[in-house]
Amino acid sequence: MYLGPPIKVNIMTDNKINDFIRNILENMPDDWLNLTTHRLDIYDESQAKTEFLKQFEILYNNNDFKNSSIAKLPTAYDYIRLGHPLSCVLEWLIAHLNDKKSENIISFSSRVIPIIAILRKNLLDKKNTQIIYSGELPDFFDPETLRSVYNYNFDLIRSDDMNTNSAFNGSTIYLLQQNNIYNIDFNANIDFYITFNSKLGSVLYINGEKNENYIPDIQHSRRRETIAMTPANCFTLIQSILNQTVLENNIENKGESKINVLKSIKDITQIHSNAIVASSGLSIQYAIMMGLVHDAIENHKGKAIKFIVPSNCYGGTNDQARRIASCNKNIEVLDLFVDGDNNMVNSIELMLKKIANEDGIPYIIAEIPTNPRVEVPDLIELKNTLYKERLTKIGAKAVKPVFVLDQTFCPNVNFIGEGKILDSVPTIAYVSGSKFPSGGKCTAGYCIGNTNTKAMMAKIQYHLNICDNEATDLQYDILAKQMPSMKQRIHEAYINTVDFVKFINIKLPNAKINFVSEELAQQGFTPSVFSLDLPTKGESSKEKEDYKRQLNHKLINLMITKIPNQSKYCVSYGQLNGCYWTIPATSTQGTTKEGDKDYIARVSISPNINLEKHKEVFLEFVNGL
Repeated sequence: MYLGPPIKVNIMTDNKINDFIRNILENMPDDWLNLTTHRLDIYDESQAKTEFLKQFEILYNNNDFKNSSIAKLPTAYDYIRLGHPLSCVLEWLIAHLNDKKSENIISFSSRVIPIIAILRKNLLDKKNTQIIYSGELPDFFDPETLRSVYNYNFDLIRSDDMNTNSAFNGSTIYLLQQNNIYNIDFNANIDFYITFNSKLGSVLYINGEKNENYIPDIQHSRRRETIAMTPANCFTLIQSILNQTVLENNIENKGESKINVLKSIKDITQIHSNAIVASSGLSIQYAIMMGLVHDAIENHKGKAIKFIVPSNCYGGTNDQARRIASCNKNIEVLDLFVDGDNNMVNSIELMLKKIANEDGIPYIIAEIPTNPRVEVPDLIELKNTLYKERLTKIGAKAVKPVFVLDQTFCPNVNFIGEGKILDSVPTIAYVSGSKFPSGGKCTAGYCIGNTNTKAMMAKIQYHLNICDNEATDLQYDILAKQMPSMKQRIHEAYINTVDFVKFINIKLPNAKINFVSEELAQQGFTPSVFSLDLPTKGESSKEKEDYKRQLNHKLINLMITKIPNQSKYCVSYGQLNGCYWTIPATSTQGTTKEGDKDYIARVSISPNINLEKHKEVFLEFVNGL
């Protein structure tokens, strides 16, 4: 098939755009570069990116680049892993310069995930895919593993002349290895263009209206399997476009910062092998899960893979597990009930017994303490349950479980070091780096494994590389600066949290607070997060629930209004300053099944906070009940 002549775009002929964006960069809020989490009170998730860009377009039309006007723009995304103001501005700029819709331009920190996002949708839609490249295949691209482990189907074609390609019934992806990643010669018969730079990431161009139905799925992949191009890298790329400079595709050199981060993790965890450091918590979780799938395929051929996931855990974990399972009929996600009246150890025992009987492969993902209810199981019982040998229904030894521990709430606790509680159980522990490790200054994530998981850790590293999801240079720099003080910050934040919790107990004794006991604190569990289940009233259960939900919002709105410089409506925790408030059911548990959601307030306290002011405002709330 003749693809037709490419459409040449003359970049940077519009001086108005050039001047406007240059002024935006000069006058933008510092938060655009520095914050990882943004305000939920000015954010509408259903309008992510679009609401921001509508208002941004008005500023452009009015040539309004005043700092006060920019500061009034709505929140683009609540968390920079999903996207942020600068990723939106970059995508808007590239779209305008290429005469495309802003929605059709999506930037990634990873160079591989945009390819995976398209392959995933086409797998589920039973649609063919061909990937065209010129010159040498990018060295970060591993087609065989994508086929054999990820279960994606595609044709791979090397072609220096797009016009010679034959007819194809399906999607065509064109990989562009060029330093100028924002200038495209578009061809109507190419569905997706992907340009990439080793330092910055990639830009995906969705070409033509017929392919716009891919946008939600691609955005979802960016949300779950990787991160958006970082604010710093977006800033660099925007400047390159404005100045019409060519970005060099240099090989990354993480250098001393990476060495220092790995040393800090060793000091904290007492694990002698190197940690694996990713661009976000979900990036490392994705590498863990795909590494375990790979290990199962190699070492337990044909056996069903079972991911056991808490029903009310962080919604990203639940969603990601189900996304992986949807691509492979041999993978199943099972609900694990862990909170409240459900005992984690008993629930795990029932699951493992069932899976052993079926001769399956059990991979357990669990948070300790649990999120958001901050509960810790009996660790001795947990260890014994995980270590216990089980038999299949024919009397053969069952596959031993692997315990994947999300210890983001308490990254200071040593679970798997030599002689520690889970040393003898195959365990991989991971932490979201946007919380305590960085103090909220960047997204990142890391994992460690005990001696029983050496081969699996190699697989995890392999899949992190395949997905191009290692931490960026700047993320390593930030972690290197912040991690040496992490344990001290956790301690100081815990002291403040205990103080606030005791105050609430006195002033509002009929509220239910989920927080670690003093006994658990003595074991090292010292989170600075607690959940607050406010007292309610009403005749029916619905009336009681509705009243409680209204109270949540009343409390949060009072706090963020009275203490705007410290109290914020944000999804994260582990921050350096102030207090974050959120409602897990409407933020972190967005993809969790409705019956498992927690409509309670989650409160995160920092080491640096005006606690007396927070007590004063909370008392005002209590007096108004």
